[in-house]
Amino acid sequence: MTKIIGLTGGIGSGKTTVINYIASKNIPVYIADEAGKYIMEKPEVIKQVNTLFNNEVLLHNGLLDRKKIAEIVFNNKEKLEALNGIVHPAVAKDFEDFVKRNQNSKLIVKESAILFESGAYKVCDASILVTAPEQIRIERVMKRDHVAKEEVLKRMRNQMSDEEKAKLSDFVITNIDLQETYNQIDKVLEEILT
Repeated sequence: MTKIIGLTGGIGSGKTTVINYIASKNIPVYIADEAGKYIMEKPEVIKQVNTLFNNEVLLHNGLLDRKKIAEIVFNNKEKLEALNGIVHPAVAKDFEDFVKRNQNSKLIVKESAILFESGAYKVCDASILVTAPEQIRIERVMKRDHVAKEEVLKRMRNQMSDEEKAKLSDFVITNIDLQETYNQIDKVLEEILT
């Protein structure tokens, strides 16, 4: 029986580092954000999303203007919920297909920045939170995205806090020192598999 493990973490926590290490162990990893991007390029989803935004979010190449959509939903909760109502079910279906394709694996990891907010954790056998001290997270994002501290803090305020996520998580990995992070991942995977 395949176990599904949810993995989440706030911006700058180092989820990608953890995901890459898990994937290097031949464990299938589903990255919900990447799936969401791919799904938003499907013709039927483009049509639904463009209609939702009054035909004002198409680029010249026929794809969705994700930057414009992000600006709109950032200030409009109803539009965000309606957008999620289109994208989340499509991602859920895509994940079901991913699980079927990898049904011979002992573990499948589903990475999602909004694992708890979206309710996706409910289909998981266990959940892992990747975290790091706030100052380290801010520095990582500033360096990675070339943005000011205020921009990073604004993004962080739009996410569920690590404290809230930790209460819902079965395991917490603190990602500061790389080797120590790898050791923590190994211990968690061992515990999940036994």
